[in-house]
Formats: sequence, structure tokens, C-alpha cells
Amino acid sequence: MVWEIDHSRGAGVWELARRQHGVVAGWQLREAGLSRRGIEHRIAKGRLYRIAVGVYAVGRPEVTSRGHWMGAVLSSGPRAVLSHGSAAALWGIRAQRPGRIEVSTPAVFRRRRGDIAAHRRTLPDGDLTIRDGIPVTCVARTLVDIACSLSRGELERAVNEADRLDLIDPEALRTALDDYRGQRGVARLRKLLDRRTFRLTRSELERLFLPVACRAGLPVPLTKQMVNGFEVDFYWPDLGLVVETDGLRYHRTPAQQARDRIRDQAHLAAGLIPLRFTHWQVRYERDYVRTNLLAVVRRIEASRSA
Repeated sequence: MVWEIDHSRGAGVWELARRQHGVVAGWQLREAGLSRRGIEHRIAKGRLYRIAVGVYAVGRPEVTSRGHWMGAVLSSGPRAVLSHGSAAALWGIRAQRPGRIEVSTPAVFRRRRGDIAAHRRTLPDGDLTIRDGIPVTCVARTLVDIACSLSRGELERAVNEADRLDLIDPEALRTALDDYRGQRGVARLRKLLDRRTFRLTRSELERLFLPVACRAGLPVPLTKQMVNGFEVDFYWPDLGLVVETDGLRYHRTPAQQARDRIRDQAHLAAGLIPLRFTHWQVRYERDYVRTNLLAVVRRIEASRSA
């Protein structure tokens, strides 16, 4: 979506400011019919407050974060949008950080503002949208833009938050990355998503998991058995142990999470020990899986010998 500013003279300054979080650009005031003298008169009367070069607060000098973001976009030229860390803050996937407001614009600034970090680039329409009335990069584009400036943990939290807020889920993000192939940040996001959405086939899962269980001292388990009303992945009835594997560790809807809790609670109520591992752990972190299985087996044996 390409945003379009309202150029109509019929839109009053107050109404325009209301839609733009209390701020207007000087060129918008002139479009609304105010002369330079008229603008200066309203500044003197306390109706307008200059908060940056070419940007005014209407009615009062206090401006919210969104007002400052909108002002930065308005002063940065046609097709300018909030981007990078500032866009992440607007979307709510990263906390707002002190420093300059980041915008992306295809135009060269005639007048540079010290409080704006401008990224000169032409973005396709699919990367542009509006959030709370503010032109901004879409969530996928925003995550790509910030990926290289964050630690692995910070990036994971940002992706998790986008998922939690129903802005974009890991599968949709993975698909969207195809449109950004070769760009900075894509490789880091792919690596992160692969760890969290990786899923083995049933035969691959059993082929990799069963030797790990054997090395932990476990006998061959029953597979795909109904236990306490639920089909489980691996079951050792003599030990009272159930192991479940999750393919999508952090893209879990509230309904899925509730079902998993009910399953685990049912097994615990029946005196069983439920364990969960991800498919990624079974494939790439088998020592971790074996260590945990071994610890559980030892605990079971200790309790029986007591």
C-alpha cells in the first residue's frame, strides 16, 4: 500500500492534525490555504508550535512518540516511511530506543534534520503500509531491516513478539523472506526460523530418536499409542514415561498451548512423567536429549529402589 497525504484544501488543520497525532507539516498548512505570515501569526498566538524544521504541533506543544514519528515522516519527503528500529517500536515488537528516528525515503533531503536517520532507498509498494495512521514498513520488511543490528536473543524476541501480536507468524515470515533473497538480515532470520519451525517426518523422527533413547538406557518404546485419551509419540509403560515432540516450538496458538497443558496434566494425574523435545533438538541436539532422558531414567530407578 502506498500512502497518500491528504492534499485537499477542504480538510481543516485541526482535523488533519487529529489524524496525524497532533502534528502537521508546513507544506500541508500551505496546501490548506495558510500563508507564511498566517503560519507565523498562529505560532505567535499559541495555536501552532514549531517542534522541528517544517513540522508543527497543533494546539499544544506536547507531542507523543507517534506524533514525533509522524513528524519525521512528514518532513522527509514523498513516500517516506518510518523504518528499522522506529518501525519496530511502532509495531510493538521492540521497545522504543533513544536516539534518532529512522525513516526510509527515495528522495534526497534538501534539509537534513539531526534527529532523523534517513535510509535512502526505493521500496516496493508491498513493503509499505500504514499503522495507526503513520506510513511504515511492513512487519516482514521491518524484521529484515533490524535483523543485523540485534543479538540473536533480541531478534528471537522480536520474532516471537510479532507472532504473539498476530502480526506475522513464523511460516508466513519464512515465505515472505523469499522476496528479500540476498538482502542483509535474511540469512539470520532464516537460521532462526529453521531452528524453531524445523520438523522431521515420522520415520525420520523415530530413526533419530530411538538410538538416543537406547544410549540413555531406555528399552524400545511403544509409538503412536493412545495414553490417557491422547495419542503420544513415545511411551514406556513399564517406566511410566511419555515423550512428546513439538515441531513448532514458538508458533503455538493459545488453543494449542491449552491442549498441550491438558495432555501433560492428564499424564501427570495418572502418575506418568511427560517430557517434551523439539524436532530440532532430536535432529541437532541429541546429546541434550540423551542427557535429559538419562536423568529421568536415573530418577525413576532411584525412586523404585528407595
